[in-house]
Amino acid sequence: MPGDSGLLEAARGGDEDAFALLVGPWQGQLHAHCYRMLGSDHDADDALQETLLRAWSNLQRFEDRGSIRPWLYKIATNRCLTLIERRGRRELPTDLTAPQSETSWLEPYPEQRLSWTEQLSPETRLVALESVELAFVASLQHLSPLQRAVLLLRDVLAFAAREVADLLETSVAAVNSALQRARKILSISLPDRSQQATLQSLGDDAQREVARRYMAAWEAADVEAIVEMLTDDAKYSMPPLPIWYSGRDGVRGFLEDGVLEYKWRFLPTRANGQLAFGTYLWDEKAGRYVAGGLDLVRLRGTSIAEVVSFLEADFRAFGLPADLPA
Repeated sequence: MPGDSGLLEAARGGDEDAFALLVGPWQGQLHAHCYRMLGSDHDADDALQETLLRAWSNLQRFEDRGSIRPWLYKIATNRCLTLIERRGRRELPTDLTAPQSETSWLEPYPEQRLSWTEQLSPETRLVALESVELAFVASLQHLSPLQRAVLLLRDVLAFAAREVADLLETSVAAVNSALQRARKILSISLPDRSQQATLQSLGDDAQREVARRYMAAWEAADVEAIVEMLTDDAKYSMPPLPIWYSGRDGVRGFLEDGVLEYKWRFLPTRANGQLAFGTYLWDEKAGRYVAGGLDLVRLRGTSIAEVVSFLEADFRAFGLPADLPA
């Protein structure tokens, strides 16, 4: 198989297969970058496809300096900046200061999207997984588009300040200033240590036990067992519904208000590198359990600090069936 130079030459000659081989190693990482920037799996799809189309159309303009990676990230980042300008930022209910008539909601990220991280060193993989955690992506939404791009290019993707300045067509001073402001904002808005650190400290057996207890409590409609697993300041939200609940008493009130009158079944999965569950509620008319929501769980030790239940998630993207038999 020819090296990058040979593939580039062939691609410039119109060989689509050579172009696919040239950009293939970067597609998963580029998609994750677009998701971090946009907070949406679907918008990331659009941004990645536009990036690849523009790269193919402008391949003659690419200056071969040893790797196509910086050029691809330049195209992807600029495409994301354009989309942010058009569509605005994405929210979680817990981030809303006031009800809004039209809100774009943050979306969960399927675990299958992260298969490329398995090829990384342990240290690099940890950074990559931390950077798609829901709390981190939500905190990015509080940054200006430029601050968001700079922080991701510098702290997640490890581009040098001069490289970032070239990619964004700005000055090194502007990059350094944006990075400093972005780090300060994130230091305030990020709630806890990363979920990757928490999950590593727990180990697989402890994670499975947390999942087992949580599923069993819901399926038994045991309010007190669910509440007992929560931290004192736990949050529970259900986008696209803007309402959310805070603290053990708040979540208990939500549970006692009728949600546990349904029969539930849970299936464990993962999203955003975190523990998650597909939830199913009994539909008497259909005679089956139908999709309720995709619950992402943020842990603090073995306690649950936050549940975000995405009521409109596509279960298939997370390896979950659309419904369950009786």
